[in-house]
Amino acid sequence: MRNRPLLFIHGAFTGAWCWEDHFLPYFARAGYDAYALSLSGHGKSSDRGRFDSLSIADYVEDVSQTIESLDTAPLLIGHSMGGFVLQKYLEHATAPGAALLCTVPPQGLMSAAFGLLFSRPSLLKELNTLMAGGRGSLDAIREALFAQPIDVADLKRFLRQAQTESYRAIWDMSLFNLPRPRQVVENLGGPDQIGQRLLVAGAEFDRLMPASTAVMTARSYGVEPVIFPGLGHGIMLEHDWETVAGHLREWADNLTQASGTGRACQETER
Repeated sequence: MRNRPLLFIHGAFTGAWCWEDHFLPYFARAGYDAYALSLSGHGKSSDRGRFDSLSIADYVEDVSQTIESLDTAPLLIGHSMGGFVLQKYLEHATAPGAALLCTVPPQGLMSAAFGLLFSRPSLLKELNTLMAGGRGSLDAIREALFAQPIDVADLKRFLRQAQTESYRAIWDMSLFNLPRPRQVVENLGGPDQIGQRLLVAGAEFDRLMPASTAVMTARSYGVEPVIFPGLGHGIMLEHDWETVAGHLREWADNLTQASGTGRACQETER
């Protein structure tokens, strides 16, 4: 195994399952112990009864407890809302490294939401339907997550697994609990180490968190963003997912050392 595990944190409307098709087995083959966390109320986790009262702080606590259960501090990888949760975690805790993929920026959701309102109002309506506990459509999930061809069978599977999201968490990300980048930088080793320890990446055709939000996030932390061409928001599920995984592996390899093979992919639920 390698001397640092990887912990993957999913975005809104999903669970640890979004990492299972490709990323977890890929990194296990590369020699990493790879874990994917389902935040409270998501996937197979608990707390569904009080879902709409769950806050970003609750999700941060999930991350904290999972990290404490590991023998070695992991490299942290968060997608979309998961990237926002990692930023909040890093206000109060250190980490050897963090990757923010298509993340909600430290400035919050508002700019992306307004952009979606004017550019794709029908997609925003579908997301609101999902928030309210309704079912989205195949066309909506394709538009929201994918820029490349995707099998209908896979779309149907993703739609079955998609779920609502906590209204309180959405408000936290919009206005009420935004990250403080200066503290995040300090907890990732300060300005001298942030360029190595923090990876900020976006996708060229991301309709939910446009590439401009990745640029905004990177600028907030004083690093250069990576924009993956030809991909949509669901970069871990796109046809060219291995482009993202390979870049992430190179970043992780630079922060760790190899010594054998990794453990089979795992999922941890809160």
